[in-house]
Amino acid sequence: MQDLTEGVARFQRDVFPAKAELFAHLATHHTPHTLFISCSDARVVPELITGTEPGDLFVIRTAGNLVPAYTPEADGVAASIEYAVAALGVKDIVVCGHSACGAMTALAQGHDLSGAPAVAAWLRHADASQAHTTAAGDVPALVRQNVLAQLANLATHPSVAKALAERKVALHGWVYDIPTGRVEDLAAAGPALAV
Repeated sequence: MQDLTEGVARFQRDVFPAKAELFAHLATHHTPHTLFISCSDARVVPELITGTEPGDLFVIRTAGNLVPAYTPEADGVAASIEYAVAALGVKDIVVCGHSACGAMTALAQGHDLSGAPAVAAWLRHADASQAHTTAAGDVPALVRQNVLAQLANLATHPSVAKALAERKVALHGWVYDIPTGRVEDLAAAGPALAV
């Protein structure tokens, strides 16, 4: 905890004063341009990877960057997606997977999750990803297939489907490589991006 409290003190002393104008604006304006869905993994920091400022991204972080397909039952992921698209009017949605993902590794390598039943149940949202990954144990391939499957799940959400039909939002699938810092755009024909 001491690291966190010292970090808050540094923020209040060094960062906040340098960005006081930005924070004054953000106090009355909430207009992020992008919904960024990434893994809960502590090594994946969306604002750092994208070089964005506070207020630019509306971020959802879930284990395995999973996005359950839409159902009428309320859940936090669906509510956050709906709010970002319908209320905030984000223009882009990024689903960002990453190298060495613990969730995808557990699935690809068939780890015993009987001691973590909530995790096991959550990871069922990656069943389509597994079904489309041909090589057993291939974590990088599963990471990529998972990003694509989660993009498909996003399109089942009514707010996203409506915004897509009206050409008000674009979907993007990325894979962040932790050791190199490179970002692969799964829709791009060319090499990985250098963010």
